[in-house]
Amino acid sequence: MTRLLVLIFFTLVWAALTGSFTLLNLGFGLVLSGLALFLIRENVQPSRIALRPVKALLLAGLFFKELALSAFKVARLVATPKMDLKPGILAFPLTVDRDFEITLLANLITLTPGTLSVDVSEDRRFLYVHALDCADPAATIRDIAEGFEARILEAFR
Repeated sequence: MTRLLVLIFFTLVWAALTGSFTLLNLGFGLVLSGLALFLIRENVQPSRIALRPVKALLLAGLFFKELALSAFKVARLVATPKMDLKPGILAFPLTVDRDFEITLLANLITLTPGTLSVDVSEDRRFLYVHALDCADPAATIRDIAEGFEARILEAFR
């Protein structure tokens, strides 16, 4: 049942990304989603990943909110005549420990303007993140921990 829900979710995401909910595009998205699930079947074990749909929607909402806010901040920084940036790389201590969760967190961080996931430590305890403005690393770490990471833990555990 979980794989079917994931298949439907991927299909709807495909349709939303392409901007077309026609029957042909939904069918194509279904085939692509099935192929993707087939290719990653060893990495996705439904018994270990519990999906809470409402919490997953809250995670998606948080992502879009952060996307809009960061895009605005980066645009404001770029438009400012004197860019007072303090870029840097910070070590984010991971609470999430499964590959799926670490990958999702790293991707959400990378997709948010102004931040980029660089690497995961060998012991998988830290995620290294490049921030365009790293004036307050503790605040950035707190924002990620209380935002994306907390929502991932709620949605998939």
